[in-house]
Amino acid sequence: MNRDLDRAALHAAMDDSRQRLLAIYAGLAPELWQAVPYLKIINPPRWEAGHVAWFNERWCLRRIDDERFRPSRFLADADRWFNSGAVEHSTRWTLDLPGQQAILDYMATTLAACHEALEREDADLYYFRLSLYHEDMHCEAFHYTLQTLDQPLPAGLPAGPPPVEDAGELEFPGGAVEIGSRPDNVFVFDNEKWAHEEILAPFAIDARPVSNGKFLAFVEDGGYDEPRWWSEAGRRWLAESGRGAPRAWRRAAGGWQRKAFGAWLPLAAEEPVVHVTAFEAEAWCKWAGRRLPAEAEWEVAARRFGPDFSPWGHVWQWTATPFAPYAGFAPDAYADYSRLWFHTHRAVRGGSFATPARLLEPAFRNFYEPQRDDIFIGFRSARSL
Repeated sequence: MNRDLDRAALHAAMDDSRQRLLAIYAGLAPELWQAVPYLKIINPPRWEAGHVAWFNERWCLRRIDDERFRPSRFLADADRWFNSGAVEHSTRWTLDLPGQQAILDYMATTLAACHEALEREDADLYYFRLSLYHEDMHCEAFHYTLQTLDQPLPAGLPAGPPPVEDAGELEFPGGAVEIGSRPDNVFVFDNEKWAHEEILAPFAIDARPVSNGKFLAFVEDGGYDEPRWWSEAGRRWLAESGRGAPRAWRRAAGGWQRKAFGAWLPLAAEEPVVHVTAFEAEAWCKWAGRRLPAEAEWEVAARRFGPDFSPWGHVWQWTATPFAPYAGFAPDAYADYSRLWFHTHRAVRGGSFATPARLLEPAFRNFYEPQRDDIFIGFRSARSL
């Protein structure tokens, strides 16, 4: 697995993740470090940066056991400010947070201390991997923040998914398949536990995510104005949002455009569609005579037909499956990673151009509420055989 990093690889990856995070932050206007408008879909940048450092310190340096932690060595009020399990999202805008330089100093100090602790013989590498992947996820969340706030992305970072060539369908004959992660994997997330058998009927699934060009055909066919393509929940979302095309699309004099990090760009027909809700993905599928794949279908296809996983990780992809625990689920040390979101979110698979490659695995389960479209999410379609 990509995630099974040894001690030397962890040192390198920790530095890589931090460099990536700071590079993304370089795209944020200085005044937005101090104050950003309240939105449910982002965090205040100062809070999120401090939270990343707090998480690393808590699990790699302060842990006594999974429920007891020593006080912070570097920031007296760190728990009061940055404990996401105790600090409600809406209150993060009104906290008496340290200034930008103090946050950056806290990040640098905790990272150096984590490197030092990682060299100890008794270092439990599980917690260093957990902290690394947590920071990787926040790196991607910072991409979302820049996109949401119309801030430019620093040079050298990808601003969208690469073009994908239409490769038709992949067919699966059905039968017993293994889904989930095995106990002998060095690191897994708790919602992947454990590998189990499922029986699938024969199906076909797109070899590549649905493109802008294919989705545009739905838009121009009046798909947003035709209730029969939309579920009941989708029709409610459509009425509330007033959308007539995906988020960040517009029809201009020279043709359709897509907004990426504050800049309007020509809509590239061959790129995967992004910033669509599960409702829009379902409506396109119904219009096209197809459906979203079940979570298990997506995973078995990625395992069997994706030895090069990259085409499966250009954009996050909606599935038809509610996010729920596998049988026998038990939370890991970071107990709130999954359990708070079961049965209210939709299972999402793959990864995006902003996801560090070391996170990408066929068994990786992400999860979002179906109305989310600020993330780099699209879909691939399927059909029963």
